[in-house]
Amino acid sequence: MIEITWLGHSGFQLRTQTGETLLLDPWLANPKFPKDFTLQRADTVLLSHGHGDHSGSILDLDRQFSPTLVAIYELATYFGNQGVKKVIGMNKGGTAHVGSFKVSMTHAMHSSSIIQDDGTIIYAGEPAGFVITLPDGRRIYYAGDTTVFGDMRLIAELHHPDLAILPIGDLYTMGPKEAAFACNLLAVKRVIPMHWGTFPALTGTPAALRDLLKDAVEVIPLEPGVPFSY
Repeated sequence: MIEITWLGHSGFQLRTQTGETLLLDPWLANPKFPKDFTLQRADTVLLSHGHGDHSGSILDLDRQFSPTLVAIYELATYFGNQGVKKVIGMNKGGTAHVGSFKVSMTHAMHSSSIIQDDGTIIYAGEPAGFVITLPDGRRIYYAGDTTVFGDMRLIAELHHPDLAILPIGDLYTMGPKEAAFACNLLAVKRVIPMHWGTFPALTGTPAALRDLLKDAVEVIPLEPGVPFSY
């Protein structure tokens, strides 16, 4: 069993029974970050792309916990040059072993860059998703920021995830309609919505996703800071 805790926006904490902690796109300054929640540990951070609403807390986390950062090669190299001490730069189709987890990098359809204070845009490699194999062999698909794409069917055939974590907010990512279609392509039994409700522009809701999926897939809307046992 692991605990999955939504940290608001697209951020999640996965914690095993031994306390090993893996973070997904942890932007701790997001408006929905749970006020009474304190990170106790960070062993590994997976970063799907360079946008500040996903990567904005990386340097602070490195100073506090010195986790291993896993990201696409260009983005990992950028943060390594910024002083992050432990980085694994990889690419789509590859698998990295981090602690008791296996992490396979998948495709995503989005953009990826880092905008400097002076407005300069730095190329941050391509956006990506991850299939996370848990210590007990179950697999979670974390999509990152993306729209639905046909090769999600290949992710299903290659990895057989049981649970998907998908963006539903619309405008910057897919909305509930596309996310429902993605669930069908992925053949998952459960879905956790993310990247919704952070800002007024993100209008997609878990209720809208549930209405579209009917009873075909269990929709699990998490409350920020409240662990879900999986």
